[in-house]
Amino acid sequence: MSMLKKFLGIALLACLLLSAAPHCSANDEVEAPSAGSAVPKTREGAEEYAFQAEVTRLMDIIIHSLYSNKDIFLRELISNAADALDKIRFLSLTDKTVLGEDDTAKLEIQISLDKETNTLYIRDRGIGMTHEDLVKNLGTIAKSGTSAFLEQMQKGGDINLIGQFGVGFYSVYLVADYVEVVSKHNDDKQYIWSSTADGRFTIVDDNENEPLGRGTLIKIHLKDEAQEYAQEWKLKQLVQKYSEFMNFPIYLREEKEVDVPVEDDDAADNEDEYEEEESENDDDGMEDDDAEEEEEAPKTRKEKQLVWELVNDNKAIWLRSPKDVEDEEYQKFYAVISKASDKPLAWSHFKAEGDVEFKSVLYIPEKAPFDFYDKYYENIPRSIKLYVRRVFITDDVSELVPKYLSFVKGLVDSDTLPLQVSRELLQQHAALKTIKKKLVRKVLDMVKKMADDEVACNNPETDEEDRPSEEECKKFSLFYSAFGRAIKLGIMEDSTNRNRLSKLLRFHTSKSTDKLISLDEYVSRMKAGQKDIYFIAGKSMEELEKSPFVERLLKKDYEVVYFTDVLDEYLVQHLVDYDDKKLSDASKDGMRMSDKDEKQKKRDKELKAEFKHLTEWWKTALGPSSEVTSVKVSNRLESTPCVVVASKFGQSANMERIAKAQAFRDDRPNFASSQKILEINPRHPLVRSLKDKIAEDSEDILNKKLAVLLFETALIDSGFAVSDTKTFSSHVYDLVKDSLGVASLSVEEEAAVDDEEEEEADADELDMDAPDFDLPEGLDLEGLGDLDAMRDEL
Repeated sequence: MSMLKKFLGIALLACLLLSAAPHCSANDEVEAPSAGSAVPKTREGAEEYAFQAEVTRLMDIIIHSLYSNKDIFLRELISNAADALDKIRFLSLTDKTVLGEDDTAKLEIQISLDKETNTLYIRDRGIGMTHEDLVKNLGTIAKSGTSAFLEQMQKGGDINLIGQFGVGFYSVYLVADYVEVVSKHNDDKQYIWSSTADGRFTIVDDNENEPLGRGTLIKIHLKDEAQEYAQEWKLKQLVQKYSEFMNFPIYLREEKEVDVPVEDDDAADNEDEYEEEESENDDDGMEDDDAEEEEEAPKTRKEKQLVWELVNDNKAIWLRSPKDVEDEEYQKFYAVISKASDKPLAWSHFKAEGDVEFKSVLYIPEKAPFDFYDKYYENIPRSIKLYVRRVFITDDVSELVPKYLSFVKGLVDSDTLPLQVSRELLQQHAALKTIKKKLVRKVLDMVKKMADDEVACNNPETDEEDRPSEEECKKFSLFYSAFGRAIKLGIMEDSTNRNRLSKLLRFHTSKSTDKLISLDEYVSRMKAGQKDIYFIAGKSMEELEKSPFVERLLKKDYEVVYFTDVLDEYLVQHLVDYDDKKLSDASKDGMRMSDKDEKQKKRDKELKAEFKHLTEWWKTALGPSSEVTSVKVSNRLESTPCVVVASKFGQSANMERIAKAQAFRDDRPNFASSQKILEINPRHPLVRSLKDKIAEDSEDILNKKLAVLLFETALIDSGFAVSDTKTFSSHVYDLVKDSLGVASLSVEEEAAVDDEEEEEADADELDMDAPDFDLPEGLDLEGLGDLDAMRDEL
């Protein structure tokens, strides 16, 4: 028998999930409704009805997905209450008498608790339901939603789909085992609908509750396992999460301490105490008119009372026109939506129309979250909340904005998306791609506006009328210091917006060491005929300024961009050109300067032929262990004898350093890092002298040592690491030896010392350490006997 009851209970819940959602409402403000009993009432004259449901198809679905997220029941009931209020408000536009008078005319939602009976009450003053509405909306299958609901559930959906198909009211059975709905429509009497989810429901004339006037009251008798919803703080949390910006006020009845006037009897009881205090003040001779006035003020005492508190006092400013919203309102709303104490740098309030319609308010914060970059590749929620018709749906939609813009805060409110849809289905929704595209464009427009303001501020030709304010001039600098790396990550990840993002990049250069400039500014002052944008990457700007790679570039007045951020090395792998100008790495093979005339080119060919024997000999002298693929005559050096450059598609010295610093790097041989080229300066005295010596004797061992030493020095000077530091130091010592004229670096062995000499040395040391003092008179050391024997005995 118990198994049969259990089966019937699950069957009823299945059919409830398929039933149509009512336009429910909540209770009156006057008195809390009388608490219902958890035991179903048998009311005289009640009409009994059976639910219509396809139980067999839902059995498995209910068992596996029923208890996924119980919190949604309150959101669904509040949404239904708001729908009922919307309907009566719409009718009142043509007939104001439908609203009634006094409290009945108030369009609001009220939530209260009766902890003694474990009952939750939700009331509205919406349109209410007639007898026919109760049967139709709460007892029959929703024709349009049932098959779609079943189909989606069988595809792997969850209980969160319930609101999408018009059966949101029955999510109440996630937390209740018995529900009563008291409803009053202007055109009908007040009725009570009740059900225990046992496959039946009853409807009866209401002769036991106070008149509602108009609207609906839902009495939810909570299950034992749903006790968390019998706490005011929990209900307040859910309302503020899901229904914070609902069009109608939502009140929650809470117990609070309030000041109440002291009754006459209480005042008489305290009169003696009051007179004693007054006499003490007289004895002290203190006269204070202010104190007398305070004593004459009405007396109050603290008392706990049940009061109605407005829960959703924040207004949905995105529903208003942007021109009607003040800056202070936007800043206040930012604090609400972001829960942050800082001020936003910029915001965008807009309405999108077309295939997908939505309203949005987006903010760019002043500071990046402290762990923004540390947790960049973790699957963390974005800071943009998704609402559907002012009802919060989720903040866990990664498809709303790309990861590099996840610092943006705000919300999107769409009427196109379904009111309730699971996160997985939402990410596949066709409208989401359109929303994402428009959000990204708006965010980049905000950033571009800040960048344009900075350019206008730095331009002396800008008219005073068009010049942005001092605060606006500083905004992009603040943005770039906080989110500049996010822009670089966007260039790597978002090929669609790569060109727009690249215009927001800022760098130091050889001609702008004190402030950051854009690539546009760099291009605007390129030399005539210059085809490439020259850059070099390293640990610091001070290091790059002294780099041998840029000696000739700087002498010829070429501007060089300094990449000092670790991300810059990865950035240039995706940003290969800008404004039809190729980005050229000054530390790699293949860098060319554009100002060579025919004479210079002819001279380069002559130098190459002149030093051909030296370059070939040098390559052989270094051997295969040096990882040098070739030795060339350089056109980038000025005062440095030689330098080691990476191959065109190899790793630069800076990139190799970054790769080696990775905690989980791959230690296997890397072809890209092993491609190195030694470039020599044909005008340097050391190189020319070595060339002459090689011409005299190419087999001289000293010449080979000098060639290897120059190469190893060039490795260090170029930013690479010497693979064999011991050999390098030996070469340096040999060079110092020859300079000092030392015949050999062999160290003499320490001379041996005889035992007798050692004892004498120890004795001399003891004599030196012993203090000088005179013996007291009368002290005879000989009379003390054998001191050694006494020591041994002790």
